[in-house]
Amino acid sequence: MKVVLYGASGMIGSRILRELLSRGHEVTAVVRNTAKLNVPNVKILQGDVLVPERVAETATGADAAISAYSPPADDTQKLVTATKSILKGLKAAGITRFIAVGGAGSLEVFPGVQLLDTPDFPPLWKPYAIAHRDALRVLETADLEWTNLSPAAWVEPGERTGQFRTGTGSLVVDKKGESRISAEDYAVALVDELERPRHTRERFTVAY
Repeated sequence: MKVVLYGASGMIGSRILRELLSRGHEVTAVVRNTAKLNVPNVKILQGDVLVPERVAETATGADAAISAYSPPADDTQKLVTATKSILKGLKAAGITRFIAVGGAGSLEVFPGVQLLDTPDFPPLWKPYAIAHRDALRVLETADLEWTNLSPAAWVEPGERTGQFRTGTGSLVVDKKGESRISAEDYAVALVDELERPRHTRERFTVAY
């Protein structure tokens, strides 16, 4: 499958790139700074997800698009702008399949209570969580086959096990009440969804 990946040099994006390549997909990696990425057998393009025309140019010819774009800390709402821009650019390029890296903050921990609204939610993460929630709302109105994959509450570099659980709107926790996933296994879940869609036009989540 020909896949265009935005934000391919980040912590999660780089794992998605690796997983795509390990399964034989043909990847175009789009990054803001091409010097940050040096991966064999990958077409690397400089792009700007905030400009729909650039999205369209870089996506043309792909079978599907994935966004692992992470907004700057001083303007997290750029994630919403980027989501709108990507959707517009993909439409212009004729791309109908899109998977976005989401956030855990908008997952429910109790009926009607989202993780980001709990007392212990770290203030530093809240702007990102709100931006991801707002971006998801944009996706929910999109006229294409979209999927949003929210990680566990904790996602960090680790081991690729291929063993995890999935859910939809609620935070997935283990027997200790913890919600964790490695970036490597997050990427496995995302590429699984790309290859065998089970959550078209909806958000799902993954954790151990």
